[in-house]
Amino acid sequence: MSIFPQFMYHLRRSNFLQTFNASPDETAYYRMLILRENTMNSLVMIQPALLQYSFDEGPPQPVLLDATSLKPNVILLLDAFFHVVIWRGEMIQAWYDAGYQEKDEYANFKALLTAPAEDAKHILADRFPVPKFIQTNAGGSQARFLTSKVNPSQTHNSSGGGPYQGQSDSSVVITDDVSLKVFMEHLIRLAVQS
Repeated sequence: MSIFPQFMYHLRRSNFLQTFNASPDETAYYRMLILRENTMNSLVMIQPALLQYSFDEGPPQPVLLDATSLKPNVILLLDAFFHVVIWRGEMIQAWYDAGYQEKDEYANFKALLTAPAEDAKHILADRFPVPKFIQTNAGGSQARFLTSKVNPSQTHNSSGGGPYQGQSDSSVVITDDVSLKVFMEHLIRLAVQS
């Protein structure tokens, strides 16, 4: 029960309740699929899974579905059931653009790049309908598939926040949607009033 409000927050932001910019057919498709799938897949549809790949932690680690997880030195794998997104931070993308993965002395970097791709292949092979696969980087046009799912704890209009106070640009989500913290505070206020 302690994480129930968190699921409510993500359900409120999901394709099942947010019908803006979706046709009636798309809405019916999403709702039909959640009724058909098992519990584990339904939970992934509501609150996507986010894995972090980095040099520091070794094997992939599950991380919070939050803007603070968008770090420049990591690769993230988002499994949102309908979309599988591989996202590279600014530093990783700069190394990729420089071609370090093609040099023999950077074999560990090449392994770091291939690990999320292999995990994504397993997800794509086992799931029906096959999710859309997206590979992007911080600031890329396709990064919206990840930033639309994370909790916008750091936005462009957060008090005291912003990239000018030491935050990386990738951790700031440009949205007017409320964060999980604001949502929880509002729930607490409503529960206390009644």
